[in-house]
Amino acid sequence: MTDRLRLEAEILSLRTKHPFRIARHEHHEVRTVLVRLRDGDDLEGWGEAAPQVYYGETPETVLAALNLYATALPEDPLDLEEAERRLATVLAGNPSARAALSAALHDLAGKRLGAPVHRLWGLDPMKAPISTFTIGIDTADRIRMKVREAEEYPVLKVKLGAANDLEILQAIRDETDKELRVDANGGWTRKQAIRMLPVLEDHGVTVLEQPLPPKDLDGLAEVSRRSPIPVIVDESCLVAADIPPLVGRVDGINIKLAKCGSLREALRMIEIAHAHHLMVMVGCMVETSVGITAAAQITPLVDIADLDGAALLAHDPFVGATLEGGQLRLPRGPGLGVSKR
Repeated sequence: MTDRLRLEAEILSLRTKHPFRIARHEHHEVRTVLVRLRDGDDLEGWGEAAPQVYYGETPETVLAALNLYATALPEDPLDLEEAERRLATVLAGNPSARAALSAALHDLAGKRLGAPVHRLWGLDPMKAPISTFTIGIDTADRIRMKVREAEEYPVLKVKLGAANDLEILQAIRDETDKELRVDANGGWTRKQAIRMLPVLEDHGVTVLEQPLPPKDLDGLAEVSRRSPIPVIVDESCLVAADIPPLVGRVDGINIKLAKCGSLREALRMIEIAHAHHLMVMVGCMVETSVGITAAAQITPLVDIADLDGAALLAHDPFVGATLEGGQLRLPRGPGLGVSKR
């Protein structure tokens, strides 16, 4: 047992290398919240909240939620299950805030025990998959430039759901024959998605992510039934309870800590999805290596990784999990293994 954990939090302002556009919005700057938990032995656990207005959070709501969660932190940082239960009891929702605390608690637990978080779960870091690198919506000329800049990454994730979708695909194929995965971020109607299926197949797309709005489960089932390409959902699946209605409708789910609220919820989602023979992807928001490395801890258990959020930044203030030619490499240090740059 230790003295009560001390919580510190600060907002980080981060700029992307290029304006980052998806079907819903475009931004050149993002704000995340860095969380630090310090125990009585002056060990620190780090976590990062990547709040999304789409899910009802901002950096300011994260700070407000953290003030409440600070009253329910465990005395023992190894009491991870009870900590998660207490946080959800104190204040529901606020998934990115709770995810940051979950990462910080796991980081602190790993440091106390002298082992990386993934090793505490018995996972082999060498089984982490290759990560995609994201090409955001843009003009054809800028798309070609971005593809050239991403030369080291063997698999590209292409954001679609704009008026120039065909132009984007053709611009990419003008530059490369790499594997392509497409994410429409719910930007298509059923008719548009079905009309795009042969186009995606002709361009060698291997995965189609969230083609329709999140609540259109019947539409997703229709697209999936017609699609020769696996259909994976992101915005349609936030937590484990969302998985059963998706069984038989889609081929897989995308897990993000900022949506599900904790590393332990992410592990539950993986087990439930695989029990129903669904593919599992782990994704991210645009965030630093603190948040990316927390998500990377579960990658030995998943089929697809999309953890390029820190690689999209103009400057990442931290060092953690890396993408070496797209291959995820997890740190060997205790906890998350993240350090300041």
